[in-house]
Amino acid sequence: MTELSPDEKAKELSRFDGSAAIAVIGIGCLFPESSDREEYWNLIQKGSDAIVPIPLTHWSPDDYYDANPKLADHTYARTGGFLKPYAFDPLAFGLAPHSLEATDTTQLLGMVAAHQALVDAGYGPERSFDRDRVSCILGVTGTLELVIPLGARLGHPIWKKALHEAGVPEDVAAQVMAEIADAYVPWQENSFPGLLGNVVAGRIANRLDLGGTNSVVDAACASSLAALHMAMMELQAGKTDLVISGGMDTFNSIFMYMCFSKTPALSPSGQARPFDAAGDGTILGEGLGAVILKRLDDAVRDGDRIYGVIRGMGTASDGKGQAIYAPSARGQIKTLERAYTAAGVSPRSVGLVEAHGTGTKVGDGVELEALNRVYRAVEGAGAWCHLGSVKSQIGHTKAAAGAAGLIKALLALHHKVLPPSIKVRAPHPELEASPFILNDAARPWVSGGQPRRAAVSAFGFGGSNYHCVLEEYSADKTEAVWDPELYLAAFSADDQMHLAAKLHEAQNELLQGLDPRRLCRSWRDEFRSNQPWRILCWARGQAELATRLVKMVEGLQKGREALGPGILLHGDSPAAAVPALGLIFAGQGSQAPGMLRELACNFPEFLESLEKSEALLRERGGPSLVDIIYPPQAFTAEAKALQTKALTDTRYAQLALAALGIACVKVLGRFGIEAAAAGGHSFGELLALYAAGVLSEDATLLAAYERGRAMSEYGQSGGGLLAVMASHDMVASWLQESQLELSIANVNAPEQIVLGGKLEELDKAQIALKSQRIGSKKLEVSGAFHTALMAPALTPFAERLSSIDISPAELPVFANSTAQPYPDDPEEVRRILAEQLVSPVRFMEMLENMRAAGADTFVEIGPHRKLAGIMKASLGGSSEVFSLDSESGDSMLGLGKLLLSLAAQGYPVLWSAWDPGELAERGTASKPRFHVMLTGANYRTPAAKKTPMTLSREAVGKPLPTSAGSQLSGSQLSGSQLSGSQLSGSQLSGSQLSGSQLSGS
Repeated sequence: MTELSPDEKAKELSRFDGSAAIAVIGIGCLFPESSDREEYWNLIQKGSDAIVPIPLTHWSPDDYYDANPKLADHTYARTGGFLKPYAFDPLAFGLAPHSLEATDTTQLLGMVAAHQALVDAGYGPERSFDRDRVSCILGVTGTLELVIPLGARLGHPIWKKALHEAGVPEDVAAQVMAEIADAYVPWQENSFPGLLGNVVAGRIANRLDLGGTNSVVDAACASSLAALHMAMMELQAGKTDLVISGGMDTFNSIFMYMCFSKTPALSPSGQARPFDAAGDGTILGEGLGAVILKRLDDAVRDGDRIYGVIRGMGTASDGKGQAIYAPSARGQIKTLERAYTAAGVSPRSVGLVEAHGTGTKVGDGVELEALNRVYRAVEGAGAWCHLGSVKSQIGHTKAAAGAAGLIKALLALHHKVLPPSIKVRAPHPELEASPFILNDAARPWVSGGQPRRAAVSAFGFGGSNYHCVLEEYSADKTEAVWDPELYLAAFSADDQMHLAAKLHEAQNELLQGLDPRRLCRSWRDEFRSNQPWRILCWARGQAELATRLVKMVEGLQKGREALGPGILLHGDSPAAAVPALGLIFAGQGSQAPGMLRELACNFPEFLESLEKSEALLRERGGPSLVDIIYPPQAFTAEAKALQTKALTDTRYAQLALAALGIACVKVLGRFGIEAAAAGGHSFGELLALYAAGVLSEDATLLAAYERGRAMSEYGQSGGGLLAVMASHDMVASWLQESQLELSIANVNAPEQIVLGGKLEELDKAQIALKSQRIGSKKLEVSGAFHTALMAPALTPFAERLSSIDISPAELPVFANSTAQPYPDDPEEVRRILAEQLVSPVRFMEMLENMRAAGADTFVEIGPHRKLAGIMKASLGGSSEVFSLDSESGDSMLGLGKLLLSLAAQGYPVLWSAWDPGELAERGTASKPRFHVMLTGANYRTPAAKKTPMTLSREAVGKPLPTSAGSQLSGSQLSGSQLSGSQLSGSQLSGSQLSGSQLSGS
């Protein structure tokens, strides 16, 4: 976050009561498919689904599944959200390895989440602070999962009686009972603390050497926010200075599934769909979420990074109701009202509600009833608040559910992004005419001139209701967000042999277990674009990266055909001169709802440009531009068509393209990309003038707005454009013969000409062309651009341009109408720009002239790669053509591939700007760390193989086989075996590692 001046700090603090407002300064978490905060946000923002079949680490559906929900001792569920294996280092936390199976996973991984959060807040091992003023107050429900197997062992008298009554001989019965007992974790001295919920907080305080309050709060599925409430009060009372809070729950055994199955609350379809009309139940998940809380004035004083500010908390009980587990709208309404009163804000100012949203019919219906009552009580019609539930992605994490929602909302405020909520196919009836909006994809969160606010709900069995109101601390977004799964690797050398050696070294480094993200940073850091041999690739995930490294080696050995997709190779020639770049900006017709979404959500340049565009349009009485570019979820084909039509409207399409195009230029500037010339297609010419410094950002946005308004208000209606797949001479000759009132609007490529005119004339032309077997296609535009039908707009637009400043060009900009560079005279610039409205676009000729002037590599700037094909056709393959967007529409990947392509051509890309951070510690391979692989299921010590038991009379009386520990069932991961040096508990010194000695895990 940028440093605030004293006056700015005072202004920021004036929004809050510093003694009451609480800042969140650190986050640590493990949730399904997410081992830290960054991975969790990546999963949320992408709308990824982490619900999977029950893994063998937990329990086997073959043993317990039955579609009949009433069948005793069976569940009708087969899916859930589960943690991915985590490499846990017990020695880093001062734990003896032999005590792991006597310690519940929630306690073990709880320390990881808490440690992550403290380090994220700047309170890592290297910092000295008053540990006696640090508390740990967490949401945990009851006893932990470990109590189930320990309790099950105590059934041996029942087993013995049953075997005796069945006539089984005593020695055989003893053998059977021993085998059953071995299936459960044994009791030991560490078992009692290992199964207690309160020890989740106690172990964190003990291992991290914290002297403040440590306790857990149980409010069932509202436990996280209940703990947060207690933590806030402790801070506000001055009893502590820092609190680790949140919620933790890895209890996803068959026992927990049985609890929810017999309520019944689980989804028979296996998918939690919060706020869907056909929602049929919830899905269980597991997770651990920790946040670091601090009084706001203290956090500002200490210069902490602040994810968000807790403005207020509302709490209430349902009171007398029906069933103890039935939700109550009355209790929830009281909770919401108290929260907004405590926060001192109106629900009208809240842009995001992260709801409890379990996906059950009754629960969702009651929650929406309460939300509607409270939100509709404020002034203002329409829908303004985005509604979601992360349970659609990770399942219901029970005691950690509030923490999962809280962290999602905090990261949404921090990154200025409205996250999606997935799986809604038809909205719940209570959402009809409600104030709430559903998103199935992320969108930039434009402030609209007021602080961004979010609210989080959590409700628990027994009528426990909590609602938390959050607010952003700073309106600025200063850092880009990176996709942790997208790897860009780059290698260079002076010859093929040294390049191959680098690739082999890279393969070994990846096999050593070094962090692939840090490795890629190191490889890019060593890359030199002026070395003649260059090989680069992109990959999604570590497995694909490893595969592509192998393919790179094969490509060097066997030739380019062995490279495969995603790999770029330049070699076998001296280093060439840096290619001269020509930037080409797409025009109207390239737009579509959701365009460049990933870049818009991840880069501050996009948010800044969208904020300015939004303000410009709203000041002139227009709608929200961001709502038009990134509309809410559409549930019918008709709704989708209306969204596309709204963005096709010239009044908004051109301003939208300007906002995103300006941001694209700025983002390319991050990576040192500089052009030698610029041009555009139709409207794109305006952006080319911006890229050349002729127009400022504000002038470009204003000119785009005025251009679109003039064309929409003054251009003759009922016109359109038709692309014809034929040559200019053929189309010109055909037009003359057809006597249709059409004109050539664009000469795009050797075999693509665009006709403009009245729609009825275009219909006739399309029929006539089809009869001659000439292909044609109507374009998604709202008028006959670059024809006489736009003539009435020329004078109004020229008048509006007269007040816009024109600066000298920093690089040549080629005009559509002349195919030549713009002149220096400002009045001539205005004249050409205005007359472009009615002049044909000589795009093919413009490209040829740019190439003749020295540009030999062209980059298309705009969404959906609309120009790449005609650019390649026009240039005849003699120049390289790249696009900013990707074929798949993932614009973050598109940017990465563009940078790789330019670097492969020898362009000096500033690689340090891509995913900056720590480099890998390379060189001599470090000794493997001692670790065990933990999942949400409790750890079991691997057992020695046993001789299969036989119940034949011949086997009676034989001694039982010995076993080193409990038997590892097939459901346990092989990765659970201890790696590294096998240390027994007796090898640990008596003095345990202190919290200050932790180096992370």
